[in-house]
Amino acid sequence: MATNIGMMDSAYFVGRNEILAWVNARLQLNISRVEEAASGAIQCQMMDMTYPGVVPMHKVNFDAKTEYDFIQNYKVLQEVFNKLKIDKHIEVNKLVKGRPLDNLEFLQWLKRYCDSVNGGLMNENYNPTERRTKGGNGRNNIKVSQKNSKSLQSNNSSSCDGDSRVHGRTISTKQGKSGSVTSGVNSSMEIQVLTREVSDLKLSVDELENERDFYFAKLRDIEVLCQAPELDDVPIAVAIKKILYAADEKESTLAEAQEIVSQSVNDEFSAHD
Repeated sequence: MATNIGMMDSAYFVGRNEILAWVNARLQLNISRVEEAASGAIQCQMMDMTYPGVVPMHKVNFDAKTEYDFIQNYKVLQEVFNKLKIDKHIEVNKLVKGRPLDNLEFLQWLKRYCDSVNGGLMNENYNPTERRTKGGNGRNNIKVSQKNSKSLQSNNSSSCDGDSRVHGRTISTKQGKSGSVTSGVNSSMEIQVLTREVSDLKLSVDELENERDFYFAKLRDIEVLCQAPELDDVPIAVAIKKILYAADEKESTLAEAQEIVSQSVNDEFSAHD
């Protein structure tokens, strides 16, 4: 199974739209941005779908709003990885910040891993909506509490006498006319502000994707160059490929590559002496 996946693996060339479609189809969600997965709850449920019963869903908080809550979800996910002996370190400090690229890369890795387990097939017996109700602080509880509060308000208002009800209706009608005009103007302004923000965010995402594609293309060119048969035993090419194909971001990889180059330089000096 694909646990150690290098940065040049095809998994990291899967686009944002394909990742979002995969998440929404599998878990019956409707997210439109990869950073909406920053809480870690989606990743936990993907593992729950891949390995039913392994994830303690009662510990997963689908209503997580703070970084602290996000971290608790990632702790659950890391425990699942450890239990399944999945050699993958989760960069929690990066993911909880909600940066698009970090979350996209983790979801790309997760898709590749899940597809390697189930062959890319959906578990037809898995009910994602029902499983989410098992999560801590579930949305269903919030909806129920809102309905209860509405019914209480309705009961309290119905206890008023008829005269006060008529008097209140007259006042509220006058206030409602002026209030609706103000509300409409405010709503229009808010929509304009939000529309501009959405446009700015789309531009930022497009710029990030273009930058990412640019650097991936450069890395690909370097990889192709280093794969030339005549460079197979050239130390600098060996060192570069060691860095390119490293499964995770580790300082030891760079140190090993530097050691290869240093050894080559020392050997050249020794040959000239």
